[in-house]
Amino acid sequence: MSLDTLIASHLLAPARPPRASGAAALVLMGGGARTAYQAGVLRAIAHMKPATATEVFPFQLLLGTSAGALNATYLASQVAQGWAALPALAAFWLQLRSAQVYRLDAPRWSRTHFLLAGLTLARQVRAHRALLDTLPLVDTLHRAIDLSAIERALQSEALQALAVTASSYSSGEHWTFCQAGPNLPAEPWHRPGRRADFQPVTIEHLMASSAIPFLFPAVPLWVDGHKEYFGDGSMRQLSPLSPTIQLGARKVLVIGVGQPQRAGLAGGARAPDAEPTAGTIAGHAMASVFHDTLMTDVEQAQRVSKTLASLPPELALALPYRPVEVLAMQPTQSLDEIALRHVSELPAATRNTLEGLGALNTQRGVGASGAALASYLLFEPGFVQALITLGEQDAYARRAELEAFFDTPPS
Repeated sequence: MSLDTLIASHLLAPARPPRASGAAALVLMGGGARTAYQAGVLRAIAHMKPATATEVFPFQLLLGTSAGALNATYLASQVAQGWAALPALAAFWLQLRSAQVYRLDAPRWSRTHFLLAGLTLARQVRAHRALLDTLPLVDTLHRAIDLSAIERALQSEALQALAVTASSYSSGEHWTFCQAGPNLPAEPWHRPGRRADFQPVTIEHLMASSAIPFLFPAVPLWVDGHKEYFGDGSMRQLSPLSPTIQLGARKVLVIGVGQPQRAGLAGGARAPDAEPTAGTIAGHAMASVFHDTLMTDVEQAQRVSKTLASLPPELALALPYRPVEVLAMQPTQSLDEIALRHVSELPAATRNTLEGLGALNTQRGVGASGAALASYLLFEPGFVQALITLGEQDAYARRAELEAFFDTPPS
C-alpha cells in the first residue's frame, strides 16, 4: 500500500463524518477460471458462520478484479439472501462450462501444425479483435446477474458499495468503478496511475475488468466524458487494497489466487536448465499479467495498523489515522499442478489450437508448466470442483482466524 494511500485515504479520519465507518470489505483478485477457488473459500465460511452472526450479508463493501469482479458482482446481486449468498456463488461455478464463457472455432486438424493453428487464431482475431469470442460470457452474465438487485441492496443499505477495476489501454491508468449507496458520498479519487469514478456497474464493466489481454477483446467504457478502451483489471494494479480503504473499510478479507510456487519451476520432471516451451512462456506471461502486489499491500497495511494499535489510546485518538484489519487467503497448492490433471477437459477446439501452437505441451518432461495457460481457460466441472475443494480445505485450515474475523467488531 503506497504512502499516498495511507495518508490521503480513509486511514485518515476526515473532518466530515467518516464514510462506511467500520465497514467489512471483501476483495476478490483476478485469475480467470482459477477464481473458482474463491467460491470454495466463501462456501466454507458460510458453513462456519458464527452463532452470534445475524442473517444479514456479512460484507458492506465488495470489490473485484478481473474474474474476481464477476464473483463480487454476482455476490452483490445475491445480497438479499444474506449468508446464503456465499454458497450460491459455488453453485453458480459448478454449473459453468467453457462454452458459456468463450468460443473458439477451430478444426481438428489445427492441432497438427503450428502454421494451421496460427491461421485459425488469425481468423479469430480478425472476427473478434482477440483470440477468443466472448459473446457467450456476455449472455451468461446477463442471465446470472440481476443488476437491479444490486441497486436495491444499495438503496436498502444492505450493501454500501460495489467496485470493479479495469485497466485503460487508452490512457494507461488503472480505474476503479464504484456503485455506491445513498449514504456513501460519491467522491472520485485520483492517485498516480490510479483513478476512480462513481457510476452504475454494468455487464460492460465486468467484460472490461475480465478482458484477459490477447485472449479477450478490449471493451469501451465512458470516463471523463469520452470513450476509452479497457482490459483486464489485474494489469497495472499497483495497490489492490487502496479502493477499499478509500471507501472506508475497517476490516478486509482478501482472497487471491496466486500460488506458493510455479509448478514448472518446482524441481519436477522438467530440468531447471531445459529450454522453455511455448506453453511455459505463455503460462509465465499470464502469471505476469495476474502478478499482483497483494501480499506486499497486505503486509504494509498490517504493519501500519499494528503500529497504530500499539500507541497509547490518548495518542491514537488524537492522530488522524485508523487501523485496518486485513486477513488474506491464497491457495496452498499449485494451481498449475491441478490444471495438469484436467487439461483433457478443455473444449476440443481450444485444446487442438493450443496444442498446434505448442502452448499446451504437457509431455516430454514439461510438467505442469505446459498447463499453466490452460488453467485460466478451464471453466469445466473437474477443474472447478478441484479448486472449490481446495478453497474449502484452506478455509477450514484457518478456521480460527476466519471465525475471529467475523465474530469481532472492527477496531
